[in-house]
Amino acid sequence: MSRQEKYAGISLAAVFALRMLGLFLILPVFSIYARELPSGNDMALVGIALGAYGLTQACLQIAYGAASDRLGRKPVIVFGLLLFAFGSFLAAAADDIDMIIAGRVLQGAGAISAAVTALAADLTREQHLTKVMAMIGSSIGLVFAISMVGAPLLYVLIGMPGIFALTGILALLAVVVVLRVVPAAPMVPRQPVWQSFVEVLTNRQLLRLNFGVFALHMMLTAMWVLLPAELISTGGLPVSEHWKVYLPALLVSFVIMVPAIILAERYARMKLIFNAAIVLLLAVQVGFGRFAGGLYGLAFWLTLFFVAFNVLEATQPSLISRIAPPHAKGAALGVYNTTQALGLFLGGVIGGVLAKYAGTGAVWLAGALLSVVWLLLGLTMSMPPTRSRPAPVPA
Repeated sequence: MSRQEKYAGISLAAVFALRMLGLFLILPVFSIYARELPSGNDMALVGIALGAYGLTQACLQIAYGAASDRLGRKPVIVFGLLLFAFGSFLAAAADDIDMIIAGRVLQGAGAISAAVTALAADLTREQHLTKVMAMIGSSIGLVFAISMVGAPLLYVLIGMPGIFALTGILALLAVVVVLRVVPAAPMVPRQPVWQSFVEVLTNRQLLRLNFGVFALHMMLTAMWVLLPAELISTGGLPVSEHWKVYLPALLVSFVIMVPAIILAERYARMKLIFNAAIVLLLAVQVGFGRFAGGLYGLAFWLTLFFVAFNVLEATQPSLISRIAPPHAKGAALGVYNTTQALGLFLGGVIGGVLAKYAGTGAVWLAGALLSVVWLLLGLTMSMPPTRSRPAPVPA
């Protein structure tokens, strides 16, 4: 990787990390905090509050990705971060769950993921794109770990409103990074927006990846509707000590993720690693539903979930960028991030509704069914050629 590519990867990873840290800080404690609010014991409303962010993300990711193709990456990213910060401050001022849902909807309207990942693709040669995406994915995983440790402590110190306010401050800091630190994007050929989307939406390989990210994030949000309360009720662990489960699980997953990605790239085993992660995800859903009684059972299956999640989260964006036509990367990543956000939204809503009316087992069963469908799609997927090594020069 060149110096500029490393610089671009680090700075964009910082933008993602600052934005995602605020979001992740909410996950481990919100379902506990909601019990103090009017209607906060309604699992369906709790799920909506967790997933509402994904609804506006799903509605606007395509628009943001297309706008970044036409207007430039940085202006779109800055606008989205400012809107995200406004929603964060609104949620901080809320005194009921309905107002928090409104704030979460506005947070989701800052749908910059497609523009950021498209900018990363613009600034990186194809043979190094997976490395940059892995840097971004690893930074997200790192702030996830930090949030798992910090959220219970911050919840005690500044409460949920303080965490929402901190989220807004971090988004404003990310604006500074975009304007002052991130390199300018090179000019790339543009085509009419509709033509780009037709190409993206008719590409079967991209559609497989879009379903995958939808399923992965649906399972992620549904898990957070249930897991904090499960750690308290069946694990006997108070919320202030939940980090003792989250942090080791994440660290172990990182140790496994890095060599898995290296193996996939260096030895052209991407399809094998990709599908193995989906199989592991299926095992986790079954494990949570049938064998996760007690603290150690929950910790074990959570660790395996993070292993599968981190591998898939690091590899899928790079596959999208490598498969998509150069002039339609923004559109492709917009569709990809739309389906991701839709998964976040429906995971919260459906997870909450199923937990309320059918029990927690139904949530894990739904995740297992999604994993089976995804595995069938993954087994029939054609991976893009590996270009990490230059072709030999003819004599």
